[in-house]
Amino acid sequence: MKLLLDTHALIWWLAGDAALSRRAQDAIADEANSVAVSAASAMEVATKFRIGKLPGAALLAQDFEAIVAAQGFAELPISVSHARLAGEMKIDHQDPFDRFLIAQALADSMVLVSNEALFDRFAVQRLW
Repeated sequence: MKLLLDTHALIWWLAGDAALSRRAQDAIADEANSVAVSAASAMEVATKFRIGKLPGAALLAQDFEAIVAAQGFAELPISVSHARLAGEMKIDHQDPFDRFLIAQALADSMVLVSNEALFDRFAVQRLW
């Protein structure tokens, strides 16, 4: 299974936080699955750390690429087609980070690991 981690899922995985569902933990840990982290999450972490909404994420904000690589996760760049799809989506959801994640999961046939039940309305496969 191809997994795409929502930003909170990545943060909770790295922290060993029990807020990450057992099902999500098992799927991420399963070596049969490939796990990707979006460039949108890198931007979200850096932005939210800079404005004070993620004060505990200093290390992740400063060394995102190395931390993702150390976990064995793949980087998922935002392509022009991802950006176009995110912009074209006729959904009532304004969060640009979420729009990119939804678009990437749909375009690349990935399962989005997220606790956001709202995503279910957008035909994205979600695991939680």
